[in-house]
Amino acid sequence: MPFADVKTVNSQLKKGELHNFYYIYGQNIVEVEKLTRKIIRAAVGDNEEFALTKFSGSTFDADSFRDTAEMMPMMTDYNCILVNDYNCESQREDINKKVVSVLKELPPQTVAIFNVTGFSPKTKNDWKNNRQTITDKNKKLADLAMKDGILCEAALKTSKELAKDIQTSDSARGGMISFDNACELAEMCVSDTLTIKNEIDKLCAYTQGAEITAETLHLLVHRQNNVTVFNLADAVAAFNKTAAFDALDELMQDKNNRGVILANITNSFIDLYRASCAKRAGKQINDVYADFSYKFEFKVKNAFRDSSRMSMARLRRCIIILRDTAVQLNSSSSDEKTVLEAAVTKMLMTRN
Repeated sequence: MPFADVKTVNSQLKKGELHNFYYIYGQNIVEVEKLTRKIIRAAVGDNEEFALTKFSGSTFDADSFRDTAEMMPMMTDYNCILVNDYNCESQREDINKKVVSVLKELPPQTVAIFNVTGFSPKTKNDWKNNRQTITDKNKKLADLAMKDGILCEAALKTSKELAKDIQTSDSARGGMISFDNACELAEMCVSDTLTIKNEIDKLCAYTQGAEITAETLHLLVHRQNNVTVFNLADAVAAFNKTAAFDALDELMQDKNNRGVILANITNSFIDLYRASCAKRAGKQINDVYADFSYKFEFKVKNAFRDSSRMSMARLRRCIIILRDTAVQLNSSSSDEKTVLEAAVTKMLMTRN
């Protein structure tokens, strides 16, 4: 089976088509998780307790995986296995070979799902097929899925695609929004589905069934920047001065919300520091998600994925710089942009 997008896989599941091996990845983590749940439900229905076995890439056991793959299903037609964040790049080569061997010989009663939500496989743009193709060691699993199962990339939706979803969601709440305004809302939220959902809830509560106009959007919705605080953190981690200041310039264009910019940047580095501490202590994503009461799990997963690029000492130093910057902004009349540029410069000067 060649490459399939999320829409195609959903269509197959509605028709009752189920494959033995799925590899699901992409920037749209919400869609990755949503599609994973649909495949599990198609395979085992409500009997997850008996027929679903979960593995984590960080604690993966190849022998247990083989044994589970050969099990006969209980109370269902299929024995389902979910492997989250198995990264061939961080596994021993003999383990990777075992996994590939098991997947090549999956019995017909087993459905194996490998999904990626906590790291980003290296990719390059395939202009011919208009998609991203995996280029690192995870290509072994992707190629096998292309050959014997389903390889699915959950790409971010365009603003026009999201606009239709926004109109449907608003209409279900008894409201109304034009297609153009729905497109603008998607662009204001940088096509992030979780952010869009939160903004729709807020807008519908405010309008009470009245039309959501352009004026309402500009009044209530904080425009996210194409270059987010996450990109700024990435640029600092990579010592990329140009990208860091481009990101800051983009963030500072929102003159009405400059007060929250520093807080968002600081929160991003705190997320990275928490993830770094958790990994050193042998904790998992779910532990951090629960201990710190995160609202969205994807933030923790992204932090686990990106924290390895900076040492704990460097992360601590950056947080101290941001703390001192907050004190300076709150206790003086200094120009905000100048102060933040100085903070970014200091962070770029830190070393791992």
